[in-house]
Amino acid sequence: MRSAVRNAVRFVAGLLCLAAVPALCAESLDTIIIDAGYDKQTRIAIVPFRQGPEFLGLAQLADVVGFDLARSGQFAPEPPENMLSYPTVQREVFFRDWRILGVEYLVIGRANAEYNGDLSVSYELFDVYNERQMLEERMTAPRHKWRDIAHAVSDVVFEKITGIRGAFSTRMVYVLAENAGTDYARYRLELADSDGERSRTLFTSNEPLMSPSWSPDGRRVAYVSFETGRPGIVLHDMATGARELLPNFVGINGSPIFSPNGQNLALVLSRDGNPEVYVMNLTDRRLRRITRHHGIDTEPSWTPDGGSLIFTSDRGGRPQIYQVELATNFIERLTFQGPYNTRARLLPDGQHLIFVHRRDGVDHIAWQDLERDDLRVLTATPLDESPSLAPNGTMLIYATQDQGKGILAVVSIDGRVKYRLPSSSGDVREPAWSPFIDALRSNF
Repeated sequence: MRSAVRNAVRFVAGLLCLAAVPALCAESLDTIIIDAGYDKQTRIAIVPFRQGPEFLGLAQLADVVGFDLARSGQFAPEPPENMLSYPTVQREVFFRDWRILGVEYLVIGRANAEYNGDLSVSYELFDVYNERQMLEERMTAPRHKWRDIAHAVSDVVFEKITGIRGAFSTRMVYVLAENAGTDYARYRLELADSDGERSRTLFTSNEPLMSPSWSPDGRRVAYVSFETGRPGIVLHDMATGARELLPNFVGINGSPIFSPNGQNLALVLSRDGNPEVYVMNLTDRRLRRITRHHGIDTEPSWTPDGGSLIFTSDRGGRPQIYQVELATNFIERLTFQGPYNTRARLLPDGQHLIFVHRRDGVDHIAWQDLERDDLRVLTATPLDESPSLAPNGTMLIYATQDQGKGILAVVSIDGRVKYRLPSSSGDVREPAWSPFIDALRSNF
């Protein structure tokens, strides 16, 4: 019975028989391979920061900032060895040095320890061609948060130049399976920075873990665990590690995802005999059944205003994406191109959809304009699945394979920027990108 229920949940989570694909990175996510970027990348120089002895054993802050901006695909950082000078304060900046190199923007900075042991980082951003300072800022944080300071600098610089809020300070969670299918199988829920660094294990189980998703405030993660021998939904507190198992109904308990206000959880239950979409009020645990159909309804997600749910259903004979308005229960079909469309997420603008789209028998990640019914395939790799949006809506993370090896890949919403984070070992699945997080003040 236990294995039958587990297999049923896998059946629904993959929607009609797709087995989980090795994806994401494993313990080491330290090498990014940028496959494509914008045709005209912005030339920027991040000069090595002047760092005191307190930074002994730590990486150069400028390297982290440059790495962040490079993986956005929109910036081409100048290699330090090409620089004609290495200013760390404004009076040392000679704009002609940077114009000779074709650099458009310049970042300089200094870092040292405060009396209480915290690190203090001051930096400045300059417009080279107009020879003006664009911003000057100082940040402080405990020593162990030095990477968070660097990501925060990247966020500010990115937003100042592009006008789009940076998402480098965000996190990701994913499931790492080791020795799956054997008596020695172990499953780990992993947390890492958005660049894959500082990965750590949140929870380990001998039984499968599935479908992680973040609360909108970034304080909790919901996921499916088989630790009791049957599928159950867990709420995991990111700061304390406390775990709460929600009411465990007979049959399938799967696909949890928080509402935009964090007060409700959409999920899939088969308590009434057939997999259907429900909404649970997280205050009193009351359930509301949303779908009623003999087909399989699964993979819910919320519209940005919280007024509707997007879900996958085979009610038309093949898996397609639908939307249900919660106030009226009115259901409409959203996808018509191709025989297989699943795992949909709406962009923050509420007008564009990303999802898994099957074309010529191969699964890719696709983007669709809901008003114009325009569909664009964003990825070219095979076995692409589990897309998850960055909170600023500019990029998405997904699971795929490269030469038979599970990797994490990222693609921009317009498909022009692509990069991969190769894995070193393990079968890593179902990445989930966090909301915006104040990493300098968070406890995780």
